[in-house]
Amino acid sequence: MPYQKRSILDQELTALGDDILRLASMVDTAIEQAILALKDRDVTLAQTVVAGDDQINQLRYTIEQECLRILATQQPAARDLRTVIAAIHLAVELERIADHAAGIARLVTRLENEPHIDSLHKLPKMSKRARNMVQQGVQAFIEHNVDLAREMIKRDDKLDKQYSKLFRETLEEMRDDDYIRRATYLLWVGHNLERIGDRATNIAERVIFMLTGEFVEITSDADTIE
Repeated sequence: MPYQKRSILDQELTALGDDILRLASMVDTAIEQAILALKDRDVTLAQTVVAGDDQINQLRYTIEQECLRILATQQPAARDLRTVIAAIHLAVELERIADHAAGIARLVTRLENEPHIDSLHKLPKMSKRARNMVQQGVQAFIEHNVDLAREMIKRDDKLDKQYSKLFRETLEEMRDDDYIRRATYLLWVGHNLERIGDRATNIAERVIFMLTGEFVEITSDADTIE
């Protein structure tokens, strides 16, 4: 590849990485605010998360368009090609993670006037783990770090186990008829966080493919609720 064309491609890949980081930051904020809104029963903050989803969607489409332009004008090959394709997948996964955050935020209005939920304290820990997984997956993409991607995938088992424990304990608490509705909402929140972990794993798998050309699909030891 001629030096000038290589230089242009490098610049465009750097700009693409910057957009991925910006999207990841917006998504991380959405998760953080959704859980905070749930904890504080803050409907206004929850509505902010839901409203912000449009901006996240728009940035996702902007990234996809930029990727398609790079493919058409620069004709990248080998790892550069896989990097652009990976960026498309990351944008999609991050946008869907934001959908899960918005889903949690929408539940806040249903829980606003509900009594205290004993199991609620478990969710911030799940949220922190899920956010760390997403951050680490994006970091692996930016730094081209396959070891970091593989390390992140291992975290998913712990998040799955946290969700399994929440599921079992919440079912036990559902023996109280007055608690069933609140517990159901709680499980929906936990499911959204578990799915965020799954999508973070998808990101890591795509990074591994980008860097090695090898596509691996990781299956969790905790895929089923016991």
